[in-house]
Amino acid sequence: MTDKNLSFMRSLCMGNIVEEILFPFPKVSDNERELLKTTFDSIGSWLKGRETEFRKWDKAGELPKEFLDEMKQMGLFGFVIPESFGGVGLSSTAYSRTIQELCQYDGSVAITAGAHSSIGMRGLLLFGTEAQKEKYLSKLATGEMIAAFCLTESTAGSDAAGIKTKAIKEGEDWVLTGEKIWITNGGIADFFTVFAKTDGPEGQMTAFIVTRDLPGVSSGPHEDKMGLRASNTVTVSFDNVRLTKDHVLGEVGKGFKVAMKILNVGRTGLGGGSIGAMKKSIRLASQHAKTRQQFGKNISDFGLIQQKLGHMVVECYASEAVVSMVAGLSDRGYQDYAVEAAISKVFATECLWRTIDESLQVAGGSGYMSEYPYERIMRDCRINRIFEGTNDILRLFIALTAMNDVGTHLKEVAQSLGSVLQEPIKGFGVLSEYARKRVTYATGIGKATMTKAHPSLKEQVEVFEDCTKKLASFVDKLLRKYGKNIVGKQFATRRLADIMIDLFALACVISRVTASIEEKGLEASKKEHEILQVFAGQVSRRVKSNFNKIDDNDDEQIISLALDAVEKEGYQWDTI
Repeated sequence: MTDKNLSFMRSLCMGNIVEEILFPFPKVSDNERELLKTTFDSIGSWLKGRETEFRKWDKAGELPKEFLDEMKQMGLFGFVIPESFGGVGLSSTAYSRTIQELCQYDGSVAITAGAHSSIGMRGLLLFGTEAQKEKYLSKLATGEMIAAFCLTESTAGSDAAGIKTKAIKEGEDWVLTGEKIWITNGGIADFFTVFAKTDGPEGQMTAFIVTRDLPGVSSGPHEDKMGLRASNTVTVSFDNVRLTKDHVLGEVGKGFKVAMKILNVGRTGLGGGSIGAMKKSIRLASQHAKTRQQFGKNISDFGLIQQKLGHMVVECYASEAVVSMVAGLSDRGYQDYAVEAAISKVFATECLWRTIDESLQVAGGSGYMSEYPYERIMRDCRINRIFEGTNDILRLFIALTAMNDVGTHLKEVAQSLGSVLQEPIKGFGVLSEYARKRVTYATGIGKATMTKAHPSLKEQVEVFEDCTKKLASFVDKLLRKYGKNIVGKQFATRRLADIMIDLFALACVISRVTASIEEKGLEASKKEHEILQVFAGQVSRRVKSNFNKIDDNDDEQIISLALDAVEKEGYQWDTI
């Protein structure tokens, strides 16, 4: 039985392929599949044909109260809440697929429901006491209370530890003061998960449950945004809000852990939404290419249009494999999937951006007109690479986690050098294990292998195994080259993150195609195998390029030019 504390990617960076984590590919249970079909039929009957309204609300920058009431009646706020509290009790896999469905109609509707379930009230499910759950979950399930997640501040975005909102202990109570910005659902929420500084021996941040009815809680005007304009985004202020110990969520001083766990679990909602928008973009572009004629033929007959559509399909399939895998890890009780969750967010949101960009390009001038949905999808999805952890910061997290693991192993080796004489069995054991891995990196002898993939995928599995060897060598070489200074070498860590992202995605696609072949047979899975062939080739080329840039790169020149632009506050050259 696989250790539920293992991480596939953290193990991979140490040269180990823990196949049991990836195989078999996760799927929705039969009971949930039937439930989802019924749910999607209801959503379709409710939202289909309302494109004109969505466009109108986007321009107005607000979902009308009557529509919010419809969302409540449709049960959109109870997706992840247990049935015992009046919710639907969806698994992470089924929830992600439901947000995907909503996103095929409108991004603002999906984010209003998703922010509530993915992050707004998720902390209550994960860390709440039984009394807290009894008090709030039933109201959150019906939408009587809508939830919002309050972490970001004007001086603390990606640097969550830099928050200024404070909760000061007064007797048995806490007094909360501060301001949170860009809070999704903030103006319509009655339930807030709020993070505040609580300097003390237990730690420096604590999570609190705060409700709108408490004196001192207020929200500002709706923000005028680039995209997701109809979703509610405001500043939420807390002016000497008095809280009892019953408002503490989780443990005092452990708020950072609470925030990170919420974001990790919630990433499958954002990933699902990205896939939904991709599917919609592919559908729109395909329909347009099939009917739009130029030079006497449909533009779907032209190679460059086919190339765009083909790449969209590959990236959507791969994104769906990655997001489904992470949701499956959550459902199966794995504890350490923070790196995989971060990868799913980065990969899916960037695939979506390329997909909508190419979809709009296929549509040509029509895509640029607000009469058609392309430009709104593009505006709506741009925030995905920023909120819930910017992709830049998540790349650093992905890479530095791997560095830390391998660095710790190297420290063990160093310590073993000093203890060989005192504890020869233990000392030589650690040394010989590392020596074995070094030989593996250099020669491929005894390399880690993937055995659970279908035999017909042999070539793509070999690509994965070869790239895994390069990954282990990459981490080892970077640490030996930069040592403790690696933290400041962000070009190098980005390349490592990109390799890790590609390899996890490739592993997920191999698992998904294997499951398809085993269920449907080789012939019926032919197109999926083609997707894997294309994607494996892309990954191989990208990994090789990143590996080669460890020593052969233009990093110093880029840094020099960037610093010059900062000093001059812009571009200093002109043609006149």
